Amino acid sequence: QVQLVESGGGLVQTGGSLTLSCAASGRTLGNDALGWFRQAPGKEREVVAAINWSGGNTYYTDSVKGRFIISRDNAKNTVYLQMNSLKPEDTAVYYCDLNIPGLRHYWGQGTQVTVSS
Repeated sequence: QVQLVESGGGLVQTGGSLTLSCAASGRTLGNDALGWFRQAPGKEREVVAAINWSGGNTYYTDSVKGRFIISRDNAKNTVYLQMNSLKPEDTAVYYCDLNIPGLRHYWGQGTQVTVSS
């Protein structure tokens, strides 16, 4: 059974940093993608960043380019999202996503990130 366990959310001031972690279990990760989505109140869930597990290719949505870094630790089956220069508009619930190509997505429980102005 696939499980995604997130940690690292919290409250931070504008310009601050946070690092989110997501540990995946229950599946041998191959050509899957692990990433982060976020959902702010009243808005749709949007992709933030993703990384291909085997090749390490990354994707960032435009609004976080240059500020966020996604990385992985193969030995720990863990993906990280380092968030720098945080802005109030980054406030959202952040969800870890495991995308198995052509099959399905798995989601974590979500972690709240709040950036105060």
